[in-house]
Amino acid sequence: MYQTSLKSVFQGATYEDWVLEFTPHQSVQSRFKRSLDIVGSLVGLMILALVFVPLAIAIKIDSPGPIFFTQERYGLQGRAFRIRKFRSMVSDAEQLKSLVNNEANGLIFKNKNDFRVTKVGRLLRSTSLDELPQFWNVLVGEMSLVGTRPPTGDEVAKYTPRHWQRLNVKPGLTGEWQVNGRSQVKDFEQIVDLDLRYQHNWHPLYDLFLIGKTFYVIFGRIGAF
Repeated sequence: MYQTSLKSVFQGATYEDWVLEFTPHQSVQSRFKRSLDIVGSLVGLMILALVFVPLAIAIKIDSPGPIFFTQERYGLQGRAFRIRKFRSMVSDAEQLKSLVNNEANGLIFKNKNDFRVTKVGRLLRSTSLDELPQFWNVLVGEMSLVGTRPPTGDEVAKYTPRHWQRLNVKPGLTGEWQVNGRSQVKDFEQIVDLDLRYQHNWHPLYDLFLIGKTFYVIFGRIGAF
C-alpha cells in the first residue's frame, strides 16, 4: 500500500540531502478527503476571522511579543512548510527550553507544568484555539484535517525508517494521537503506533469518525495541557 525508503538520512546530512522513494498512502489520492479538507478549512477560517481580534488582544495583554508563533515543520514525503499558531508561550520560549525538564520519552518534548506557557496560552491549548491558523495550511494542501502530528526538523533528522512511515500521509490538525490521549501520551513510539494504525484503518468515513471524536475531546478538555 505504501513504502518509504531513505537513500541519504545519516548523521551530518542536511534536510536538503533527504531523498525519498515514495508510494503514497491511498488517502493522499482521495477526492473525498481533499473535498472534506477544503470545506472544513473554509469553516475553520471563518471561525478564525470571528475570534481573531479578541484572541489577539488577549495574547498581547497577557504577554509581550508577537501574536503568532511561526515554525518550520515537515509533512508528506518530508516536504518542509511553515505553520502559524496563536502564541501560547512567552516570546523567548525557545531560548528557555533548556531550563524545562522533558517528561516525555523519545523524539517529543512535553512538560505538564512548563513555565513558558502563558495564562492565555493554557486556555488556547486546552481548547485547541491556538491551532486555528493552521486551517490555512489545510486549505492550500500542506496539511489535512486528519493525519499525523507535523514534526519539526530536529525530530525528523533522528527518524528511523519506521518513523518515516508517519509521513506517508499528510500531517493533520487532528488524528489518532489527538483523540487518544493528546498530551497524556508521552512516549513517541506510542504516537508512531497510533499514526500507523490510522494508515491501516483509514477510510473516508474513518476521517469523519475521528473529526467527531475530536470535538468530544476538545469540548471535554480531555488530555491537553
